Amino acid sequence: MTTRVVSLDLDGRTALVTGAGSGIGRACAARLAAAGAEVLVADVDETSAKEVAAAVGGRPLVVDLADPGAADRVGADVDVLVNNAGLQHVAAVQDFPPDRFAHLQKVMVDAPFRLARRVLPHMYARGWGRIVNISSVHGVIASPFKSAYVAAKHGLEGLSKVIALEGAPHGVTSNCVGPAFVRTPLVDRQIADQARVHGIAADRVVEEIMLDRAAIKRLITPEEVAELVAYLCTPAAALITGASVPIDGGWTAH
Repeated sequence: MTTRVVSLDLDGRTALVTGAGSGIGRACAARLAAAGAEVLVADVDETSAKEVAAAVGGRPLVVDLADPGAADRVGADVDVLVNNAGLQHVAAVQDFPPDRFAHLQKVMVDAPFRLARRVLPHMYARGWGRIVNISSVHGVIASPFKSAYVAAKHGLEGLSKVIALEGAPHGVTSNCVGPAFVRTPLVDRQIADQARVHGIAADRVVEEIMLDRAAIKRLITPEEVAELVAYLCTPAAALITGASVPIDGGWTAH
């Protein structure tokens, strides 16, 4: 399958992509670099950050977003911020480790807030900025056994809307992209978790659980998500802000 590429010129712009060492983040880093941006490839894994940065001509940024001080060590001169870093833990609420719940909130809600707070003054000064938050279908609906992830994505959606309202007078847009299941290392790990929780074979998880609600029965590619992120940075998308744009094969149409 070939993904159609939108016209995008980010020459002279700097983009920061978190969780860029693999999956959606890697695809976003490659796409924004192809559009001319200087890309900061942020990831907790040093090897991955350096490998992707070398591949896209960007700069590696090794950072643990669970650390509240991490955002202060990121350069503030960022024109495009893609909050992508995320992780998952599957367990019933009564069995969910509180420290794990808190960790997911730090990475997927607190860190995007701190990063936005860090880069918005630069965006405001230039009169232009794009914040794209990689949310999920779980930012608008819930699934069992994912309390921390669902709570974090709902929080990210709310944060994105507030930034959209505050940033509008300054030429800054803020949006969420809401994929269903994307074929990434995170989802590959979820297949084993879901098989354990539901007591079924791993090869049945994709068809019977992950694609059960989708009208289009296939997993999304990281490149398809990256292309939507790119579109939200184009002049044609200047009036799209405060939105949650699904890319879910009809998952949320039910």
